[in-house]
Parts: sequence; C-alpha cells; structure tokens
Amino acid sequence: MMNVGRNIAHGVKIIITTLVLCLLSETNMLHAQELEYKYELGAMLGTGFYLGDANYSSLYKNSNMAVSLLGRYNLNPRMALKADLAYTTISGNAANLANKYPDIEGQKWDFSNGLIDASCMYEINFWGYGTGRSYKGTHRLVPYIAAGLGFTYAGEDVFTANIPIGFGVKFKVRDRLNLGLDWAMHFSLSDKLDGISEPYSIKSGFLKNKDSYCTTMLYLSYDLCPKYRKCNND
Repeated sequence: MMNVGRNIAHGVKIIITTLVLCLLSETNMLHAQELEYKYELGAMLGTGFYLGDANYSSLYKNSNMAVSLLGRYNLNPRMALKADLAYTTISGNAANLANKYPDIEGQKWDFSNGLIDASCMYEINFWGYGTGRSYKGTHRLVPYIAAGLGFTYAGEDVFTANIPIGFGVKFKVRDRLNLGLDWAMHFSLSDKLDGISEPYSIKSGFLKNKDSYCTTMLYLSYDLCPKYRKCNND
C-alpha cells in the first residue's frame, strides 16, 4: 500500500509539474505574441524634389521640406500596407536650362507649387520585422521595398493619379516604437504639376513626358492594437 501511495504521489507531482510548465510556456507564448501589433501611426519629416520639364534628371535639385502623416497595417512580420498623407513644395525654373524651350506667349517658366499626396503602398520586408519572435527569424532592423497607387493635388485644378515605388529601412527602437527612413518616387500621370505642359508640342503618353516627384523621409511611429489581446484576456 505504501508503494501504491508513493506511486500516486509521484504521479501527482508529475502532473502538477507538467501543468505548471504548460502554463509557463503558454504565458511566454502570449507575451511573445503581444509584441506583434496590427497598426502603426506616426509622422514623417524630410525633403521632396521634382523631375519634369524644369529638371530632367538632377536628384535633390530645388529640394523643399516635406511632411506626412503615416498609417500602417501590419499583415504579418514580412508584409504591410502603408498609407500616408504628405505635403511638399515643388519648384524650379525652366529658363535656367541649357536646352531652351520655344518662346511661347504667356508661358511662365518659373514655378513654386504646393503639392498634396495621398498614397497607399504594399510593403515587403526582406526579413520578419519585430521583437520577441527570434525563433521565427524576426529582426529589429530590416530593409523593405514598396509599390502602390496614389493621388496628387498640385493646385489650379491639377488632380491626378500617381504610381509610387520606393524602399527604406525600419528599426524597432522599443516594443512599440519604430524609427525608419523612407524613399519613394511618385510617377504622376500628368504633365501639369509644374504648370509647363508639352513645351515642344509633343504629345505625352502613359508615363511618357510626365512629371514626377520624390520624397526622402525620416519617420517615427507607434504600434497599436496587439493581435492577440483576446487571448491575453482569457
């Protein structure tokens, strides 16, 4: 009987130990899951420049300050949807070009136009992004590429679509705090962003002889809504 009692006590100890280990394992798993969030909200600050009839190819020529509000929906550690609402100024002077345009009556060659951009881009991280998930290969510092669709308003009834393509790098400063550098080229479907349209009377095609603009932005964002909050409350 004593052996039976010892065996029962030993079995109870094993069961209790197993339950404790399972609970600890589940707690650690839920804690790791808490580090993955659905959304990010933040702000971006940087510079913007334009490419078009007054600037063919010089990067960062006539750069101006650019600001933006940022929202991101994290599909998983490798993919996200990023939406941003940005404002910058595009400026230039076609009269300063070595290649002179024809003398067109009433054409103004220098310009400075405020520009509002609303874009949504699909991002792909090179590696999983995050903390607390190292067993899944996540990293605090990851580069990414992005592409999507946007809309541009440049004043004087100039409203057009644009195709943004970009890349960047993001760094997880804290569990919920992100720091990043974002570069994006926006190829607009209009040749009127600078107020200079078809100076040689050559008809524009899709993405041909169209204006574009580029932004280089430093951003800070904060994570919201843990994906596994429901599990943590159970």
